[in-house]
Amino acid sequence: MANRPIRTFTVLPHLPERLQALHKLAYNLWWCWNADAVALFRRVDVDLFEKLEHSPVKLLGATTQERFEKLAKDEGFLAHMDRVEEALNHYMAAPTWFQDNYGSEKYARIAYFSAEFGIHESIPVYSGGLGVLAGDHLKSASDLGIPLCGVSLMYREGYFRQYLNVDGWQQERYPENDFFNLPLIPETKQDGTLLLVGVSLPGREVSARIWRIQVGRVPLYLIDCNIPQNRPHDRNITAQLYGGDQTTRIEQEIVLGIGGIRALKALGKMPTVCHMNEGHSAFCSLERTRLLMEENGYDFATGSEAVKAGTCFTTHTPVPAGNDAFPVHMMDTYFGEYIKGLKIDRTTFLNLGREGPNNEHENFSMTVLAIRMANTSNGVAKLHGVVSRKMWKNIWPELPEVEVPISSITNGVHTQSWISPEIGQLFDRYLGIQWDEEPTNFDVWQRIEHVPDAELWRTHERRRERLVAFSRVRLKRQLVRRGAPPAEIEAAEEVLDPDALTIGFARRFATYKRGNLIFRNLERLLAIVNNEKRPVQFIFSGKAHPKDHNGKELIAQVSQYARRAELRRKFVFIEDYDMNVARYMVQGVDVWLNNPRRPLEASGTSGMKVNCNGGLNLSILDGWWDEGYLGDNGWAIGRGEEYSKEQETYQDDMESRQIYDLLEQEIVPTFYTRGSEGLPRAWLKRMKRSIATNVPMFNTNRMVKEYAENCYLPSYRRYNLLSSHQFEKAVELAKWRSRLRSGWGQVRVESVESPAADPLHVGAEMHVRARVSIGPFNPEDLEVQLFHGTLDSLGEISRPSTVVLVPVPGAEPSSNGTRTCLYTGKIACRASGQFGYCVRVLPKNASLPHSFEPGLIAWG
Repeated sequence: MANRPIRTFTVLPHLPERLQALHKLAYNLWWCWNADAVALFRRVDVDLFEKLEHSPVKLLGATTQERFEKLAKDEGFLAHMDRVEEALNHYMAAPTWFQDNYGSEKYARIAYFSAEFGIHESIPVYSGGLGVLAGDHLKSASDLGIPLCGVSLMYREGYFRQYLNVDGWQQERYPENDFFNLPLIPETKQDGTLLLVGVSLPGREVSARIWRIQVGRVPLYLIDCNIPQNRPHDRNITAQLYGGDQTTRIEQEIVLGIGGIRALKALGKMPTVCHMNEGHSAFCSLERTRLLMEENGYDFATGSEAVKAGTCFTTHTPVPAGNDAFPVHMMDTYFGEYIKGLKIDRTTFLNLGREGPNNEHENFSMTVLAIRMANTSNGVAKLHGVVSRKMWKNIWPELPEVEVPISSITNGVHTQSWISPEIGQLFDRYLGIQWDEEPTNFDVWQRIEHVPDAELWRTHERRRERLVAFSRVRLKRQLVRRGAPPAEIEAAEEVLDPDALTIGFARRFATYKRGNLIFRNLERLLAIVNNEKRPVQFIFSGKAHPKDHNGKELIAQVSQYARRAELRRKFVFIEDYDMNVARYMVQGVDVWLNNPRRPLEASGTSGMKVNCNGGLNLSILDGWWDEGYLGDNGWAIGRGEEYSKEQETYQDDMESRQIYDLLEQEIVPTFYTRGSEGLPRAWLKRMKRSIATNVPMFNTNRMVKEYAENCYLPSYRRYNLLSSHQFEKAVELAKWRSRLRSGWGQVRVESVESPAADPLHVGAEMHVRARVSIGPFNPEDLEVQLFHGTLDSLGEISRPSTVVLVPVPGAEPSSNGTRTCLYTGKIACRASGQFGYCVRVLPKNASLPHSFEPGLIAWG
């Protein structure tokens, strides 16, 4: 068909005046973590609400005018609506944690960049854990009043929808999102025309529009390239999340990072701090630098000093292959013109994304760029911090791994978004409303002991019953779509037992997560699940990346096992895992199984969602569970062992046996041992212990507070320091760093002396004198440290401490003509054992976030 000019118009639902509050509520995602608001929309039309993916916007568009007129006369409904509207108004106007504690920092503006945001299943622009975490981050930022906005892309097709064929092989489909039936608010100019931003790609300019989603107090800005001004290829840049090839990926990341900053500038929302959630958005630091240079006339060195000060980075990936890196020829193609605006040469630019400077064979890593351009960098669990320091230690080749400046902030979940309404009501009665208002308050969660065992158990049983009913409906729908025989479809009504011990496993199907590990010894598994007196059942769900053949193999294996006659009533695989499926599962299972290969699980958050609903974790000690497991609040598989690639078969045998042992000897007996009232008292004790210890810790309110206090505010203050008085401090720091690099080769430790006799006794002090060649610098430009500690079996200092040595006044010329300075200090001997020490020299400047500059450490 020939192209025809099409004029567009928009049709909106016609709400009676008395029901206008429904529109207001539908367009603020606050409703999705307020149980009363969800209940209000269900009341409009419960069946339609379910059918339309729980989308209030779609619901209002599909509800008949007759139904609206009836609701406008329903006094009960109107009272409910007014109550929810008043709750939203109160929420938006109430004082917040940030105002109460950091009101003087009111001019801070944080932009949180992420390639995906999972806020609710009705807005399908997320794939899994990273996006759901980002969505929970926004919700908690809203609750706490953090002055933050989100930035991402608006994907026309989002992430794929999954279905399995008759062989259990994953198939993908990409239905298009109807933007006009989503809670999207178009950003426009004052004259009402669309607000557009442009980014340069090779040989052309690409334009993009900006949408906004309101998440409580926090706006989320989404960039969309699907506009008529762009050619077809460019309109598809924002078509799919994690789709396409490397060309699509680099173009998406240019639009996200560079286009995201330009969008914020066009909106008048330029940030003082940018938080890059993974490396996908790392180009934003380059664009901030370029704009600062363009607007103020500074060079790249000065501009980048200020931008680094106001940038935070979080890495989520525990394996090198999971980090985006682009070949040099692609960087030349896409940034050959762009770097002219940065006024730096090609080598300087490429070195920003390389672990090893000047290595022409190394790809340009987005993670390395993010680390080099950030004031703070962190992993997402304590163990992941260790893994991340090991992964990226080559950026600081002279630095011991333990000192690599990558910290950790353990992930959490937004408790109110994941807790079941029934459990929430139970908490209201016995914990008070503080559990909702102060989810990090351990004292509040200790009140879980006040909840009668019978009430907690009956509430949990109702959620399990709902999960079983939901699973049967979904399984039946799956079988109908596949064209299964009528008898098999009818049998779906009988799968699972609402009273049986129910174990859930749902996550991305990547090989290291070992979704098939439970089937390792089928004979032993059959004995466990088919025990007539103590039955056990499993519910699985999850997607594999469309290009992950091995992940798809795992799904096929699980699906085929679930269809075996002896397992058919005990195993269900729910297709098309999304936030709705996740909600049913985490609210209804008794046990959450997680068996990744340690230490490849960066954090994981699904088990945290289970905790707040009273479920228990059975997990490898990896990610967050390495911190959360206390011995009596769940179960650990193993004791934190790590295995090599060559040992994987042995590892699978060993850890599958440990799972079977725990099920047979502890989990199943504890669940089915009932008292005279029919209650599993020992199980309930463990449930309460899990809630009391894990819920107040592993939630995003705690997490976002840590980001605010450890990353956002220090970065904001440092940015203010460097940018004040026409960036005076940034100019000084850039000049100092240039002088430092040009003269650092002359800095060395000439000699180290200690007059103390060996051995020393506890309580003694060992005095050390070090003579240092300070080159062209002054003593105040350098920090000389004693690096000391106990020695391990390899003669290394594994847990170092440092003592700053004090310069003796007066630098002296050495025999080779450079100046030397004498430094002195002492080590206190507080314990017995074998110790070691050495002396090192670091740069020192009050404007630095830390003294660990790549390539600028002198050891002696």
